[in-house]
Amino acid sequence: MTTPDRFPADPHDELRDCRNAIEVVDRRIVALLAQRVALALRAAGAKRAAGLSLVDRAREAEVIDRVAAEARGHDLPVDAVERVFESIIDMSRRAQEDRR
Repeated sequence: MTTPDRFPADPHDELRDCRNAIEVVDRRIVALLAQRVALALRAAGAKRAAGLSLVDRAREAEVIDRVAAEARGHDLPVDAVERVFESIIDMSRRAQEDRR
């Protein structure tokens, strides 16, 4: 892929390159989500063994605070990143609950 300040002669080529790169990133994101859910399932097992609740609102708030700080560091909209991670946390929680 070209750098942002050097575009190929044909903007259609650049668009195709960008879309292809986005598809690669999307596949990586899905793989990372699968990895995160697998780790959440391991954590659920540890919580059960320790007699703890599956839902830990304080920990969820820590995660949201941490990713909000990361978003700021990458100049991303904090509210949008928070919503994404709220969905990710919800997906992880549902996976934990489904495995009861």
